[in-house]
Amino acid sequence: MASKETIILGIETSCDDTSASILKSYSVLSNVTANQLIHERYGGVVPELASRSHQENIVQVVNAAISKASIEMKEIDAVAFTQGPGLLGSLLVGSSFAKSFALARKIPLIAVHHMKAHILAHFIDDAGDKKPTFPFLCLTVSGGHTQIVLVKSAFEMEIIGKTIDDAAGEAFDKAAKMLGLSYPGGPLIDKIAENGNAKAYPFSKPKIEGLDFSFSGLKTSILYFLNTESKKDPTFIQKNLTDLCASVQHTIIEILIDKIKTASNQTGIRQIAISGGVSANSGFRRALKDLEKNGFETFIPKFEYCTDNAAMIAVTGKFLFEENLFVDQSVSAHARLIW
Repeated sequence: MASKETIILGIETSCDDTSASILKSYSVLSNVTANQLIHERYGGVVPELASRSHQENIVQVVNAAISKASIEMKEIDAVAFTQGPGLLGSLLVGSSFAKSFALARKIPLIAVHHMKAHILAHFIDDAGDKKPTFPFLCLTVSGGHTQIVLVKSAFEMEIIGKTIDDAAGEAFDKAAKMLGLSYPGGPLIDKIAENGNAKAYPFSKPKIEGLDFSFSGLKTSILYFLNTESKKDPTFIQKNLTDLCASVQHTIIEILIDKIKTASNQTGIRQIAISGGVSANSGFRRALKDLEKNGFETFIPKFEYCTDNAAMIAVTGKFLFEENLFVDQSVSAHARLIW
């Protein structure tokens, strides 16, 4: 049985954030992230630039995490890293560093699935006021994924619903681009939507059977609507930006909430958690909280554990450490790591 005071170094480099965290038991001692602002000028993440930036940042970010945690390097019991999914070049930087660190320190190496880590972030000590108990449903929503996961245990998870085309986070960013907003557009839509009328423009919602999602049709309807109205009035978007942002956000959130309620009805599980970058969206968090009025129990993580971060990698590493689920130096990163 692993010690409750196990100290784990977590490393996250799946996309464009270089992050390192020190976790003692389930308590975060440090969680340091270096963002890559260079991608803003390109309207999206450029893989080659992302991997180069990770190479520049990884050493100083890990050193900062160790220093902020007020520990010595020799106290670290294991190193956990994101194996995938993600951008291969970015993943290689983190996995190579983790393998070298573990080899040099002669400590266990733990490979972590990025999306499972988003879910298990709920079990960080300060992630929220309360923690879900198994089994529960988790709506995992990010720029690259939209999934409904039946979480039976920390090691047994089943995807029961997923997007058949675009992810919700991608829909936010593409809609933001149509509205003339900079990248990343999702947080900007959220901020601007605060002062808008969410029902000003009733965009059509896709009719997809079962628990799967689709957002490509919604993006198309938004594009056609904006093109039509802008031909009538070239200043339409500028004049109505707050209402447009509020309406786009409201529609995407309604699609997400409707599906998770359906999943709850089908499984009989009333514990609903959210995770992933889009779970930082204030409108989404309010909508989930509203479910409690109908007898659901909801779990919303702190903002800092919603977006990509190494603390979620470390806590997943903690679960795996307790079961001695380690990997050796032959382990490799996978851009499309299977569930």
